[in-house]
Amino acid sequence: MASFTPCWKSPPPAERARRCRPARLSWPVWLLACAALLAAWTARADAISASDEQAQISVTQDADGLHLSARLNLQLSPNIEDALHKGIPLHFVWRADVVRERWYWTDQKLASATRTVRLAYQPLTRRWRLSTISGEPDSANLQQALHHNLDTLSEALGSVGRVLRWKIADTDAISANAHRIDFRFQLDHSLLPRPFQIGVANQGDWSISLQRSLPLPAPHTPVHTPGETAPKPANGD
Repeated sequence: MASFTPCWKSPPPAERARRCRPARLSWPVWLLACAALLAAWTARADAISASDEQAQISVTQDADGLHLSARLNLQLSPNIEDALHKGIPLHFVWRADVVRERWYWTDQKLASATRTVRLAYQPLTRRWRLSTISGEPDSANLQQALHHNLDTLSEALGSVGRVLRWKIADTDAISANAHRIDFRFQLDHSLLPRPFQIGVANQGDWSISLQRSLPLPAPHTPVHTPGETAPKPANGD
């Protein structure tokens, strides 16, 4: 009596479907992955908070208007430093808005000030060039920018993150109904070359930004950020 055994050159369809299914991660693996992501996010948040706590911002009001002074602790990632050394300039924008709060409508902006600091590396001289521009950077006011050169990147970052008595509003623009000052400092991605704008959109190490809201100070009375120590009066005052 003749007999035969069926044979397939490839597994049956049901077996092929089972083999092609993506492997499912067990619950312990998922928990470990989530814990790793949470730890990375927490470390990132702590780094940002530590940088914010070191920022010193104060606003004073006198007969000439409102003036803002600030000292920020800027630290660049290796990717940003590499781009700078390759000749890519960076633009850091300072903005301050005097705002009147309105419960019945959106807040009203009474005055606004903007300044831009351009940081660029000069390979021939191996020095850093800072260009300070009043207002938004464009072809017109770029020609009127104030330039100065520095020897090290540390010195350049210190100048980028420091401003002294920057006038943000005239006396006439300040009303008794003004309630706060919204301050923002950030690296402007829109001024990067087009390929960099696409590449850095979702990269956290290219995100440099700081925001604060300060109450409007009384005349001749400085307002400090919570983490800043007010200067002590001189002897005899």
